[in-house]
Amino acid sequence: MFTGIVEETGEIVAREHTDDGLRLRIGADEVATGLEHGQSISVSGACLTVEEFREREWFEVFLATETVERTYLGDLETGETVNLERAMPADGRFDGHVVQGHVDAVATVTEIESVEEDWFFEFDLPAAFDRYVVEKGSITLDGISLTVADLDEERGRVTVAIIPTTYDLTTLAEKEPGDPVHLEVDVLAKYVERLLEARFD
Repeated sequence: MFTGIVEETGEIVAREHTDDGLRLRIGADEVATGLEHGQSISVSGACLTVEEFREREWFEVFLATETVERTYLGDLETGETVNLERAMPADGRFDGHVVQGHVDAVATVTEIESVEEDWFFEFDLPAAFDRYVVEKGSITLDGISLTVADLDEERGRVTVAIIPTTYDLTTLAEKEPGDPVHLEVDVLAKYVERLLEARFD
């Protein structure tokens, strides 16, 4: 489990296609410290497993075909950056919200507006997932725990407010309208829906 609090950004330093998927080597400092084989890391919101690593330099993950098809990670080239977060320890502080690292869909940046020191990012919402999003609720975009500032249900758009720290420490500073982002809706909303379906079936 993750919290959506990005620890640092990493750089794609190598990529290798195989018959079964794609292997990525990601350069990192803090996140590549004290790693173990099999450890989980959120890479721009996708939960991936560490296969190899070099302390404080890099780690490697493998993307199965399904992951390549469901995310945009397969389109990243060397030199591009990703948001990184290690799995939350049992005794860790819970600063974001419950994030599984299961990408629901790929959304698109539709508008970016700078307002004084903050930014407002608008994204499209795939129709199948808009029912899980509520104003002032939680949403995960590229592995970042964010609060919904505005929800336009008619247009299928969601807006989040980005403070300077989040803008500076994540890949959002590099995003432009038309760019993809990984979307994970609040898993608690999915459980509520499931329970209600079972109750009224």
